Parts: sequence; structure tokens; C-alpha cells
Amino acid sequence: MTNAEPVSSGPVEGAWKYIRIADGIREEIRAGKRQGRDLVSIKYLSQEHGVARQTAAKALRLLEREGLVGRFPGIGYVVAHDAEDKDP
Repeated sequence: MTNAEPVSSGPVEGAWKYIRIADGIREEIRAGKRQGRDLVSIKYLSQEHGVARQTAAKALRLLEREGLVGRFPGIGYVVAHDAEDKDP
């Protein structure tokens, strides 16, 4: 078993929940809808998607590894200033 996590190029029916959440946020970032703004909280994401907080956090960590968001203690997750320029 590997530690590699699948990354999709768009929402996929039946994909793991955290990937679907990350895909939606990724699309909003690339479309400029979240440019320079704080992301929603883990609590809000978990409630909005009906998933555990750990699942929402995993989606944000995936985006962090891709360089699309950054995490700051006491602030939360924010969109990286060059996120729209990052290739999928």
C-alpha cells in the first residue's frame, strides 16, 4: 500500500469525499472566486458537505500540498497569492 493520494482533474462521481471537496474548492480558486480571501473553516466545510471534520481537513491539506492554499495558526487556511497560475 502506498501513501500516494489520487488527484483528479475535476469532480468525479464516486470519488472519495475529500477529493470531491478539494475539487470544488480548486475550481473556485482557479476561476478567481476565492482569490486573496480566507477559505471557509473546516467546521463550515464539514457541515456544508455532511462529512466529518477530519474529511474536510484532509481536503484542505491536499490543496495545501498542491500549493493552492496556505495554513496559518490562528488564522486558518487562505488562498495562495499565485494559486490561479498553478497548473493542475
